[in-house]
Amino acid sequence: MNILAQPLGVLLRLIYGLVGNYGLSIIVFTVLVKLSMVPLTLKQTKSMNDLQTIQPKLKEIQEKYKNDQEKLNAKTLELYKEQNVSPYGGCLPLLIQFPIIIGLFTVLRSPEVYVFASEEIYRSISTNFLWLNNLADPDPVILPLLAGFTTYLTSITTSTNSTGQSQKVLSYLMPIMIFWWGRSFAAGLTLYWVVSNAFQIIQQLILSRSNLKVQTEIS
Repeated sequence: MNILAQPLGVLLRLIYGLVGNYGLSIIVFTVLVKLSMVPLTLKQTKSMNDLQTIQPKLKEIQEKYKNDQEKLNAKTLELYKEQNVSPYGGCLPLLIQFPIIIGLFTVLRSPEVYVFASEEIYRSISTNFLWLNNLADPDPVILPLLAGFTTYLTSITTSTNSTGQSQKVLSYLMPIMIFWWGRSFAAGLTLYWVVSNAFQIIQQLILSRSNLKVQTEIS
């Protein structure tokens, strides 16, 4: 992850040089990185919407050819081709984003290595932010609660009517896990998670409103 962590660390250092506050630098840094990934997110959202649109036809094919696996596979591929839909279209952008996210976690977990180049420099700067005395230390309550809550809101805003039971269970389980993990993470890392979730929630609400407007105009 050094290949990704190093340039991301340089970006955070540049932002800190302009902002002069480590907490605000993480917020600005998070927003800039999320903005850079908007095209991938839009592509992923479009692919998921396309797959959702053809679900009724796909179910018809599955019911009609449930006893003929070969015919089922052929008709399914034919439907994807007719509708110009890729079953993997929603996964590819996510796979591209995943190493970037890991790189971000690496940077924020070890800022003395990737951002400030030495532990002495990192210790010399002010790492307090709002109620937090040191963003390098875990926040036992408030940030983890915000992280868990925004994780839940993210799952709600991105869920669909066809969301499976296992995904619904996960939407309740993940916030609890994030809260628990957040209690042991450096507060700077948990702050990144909260801001990232907030950005994603706003982005999803805008996309949902835009899609609703388009559907209304079409109908």
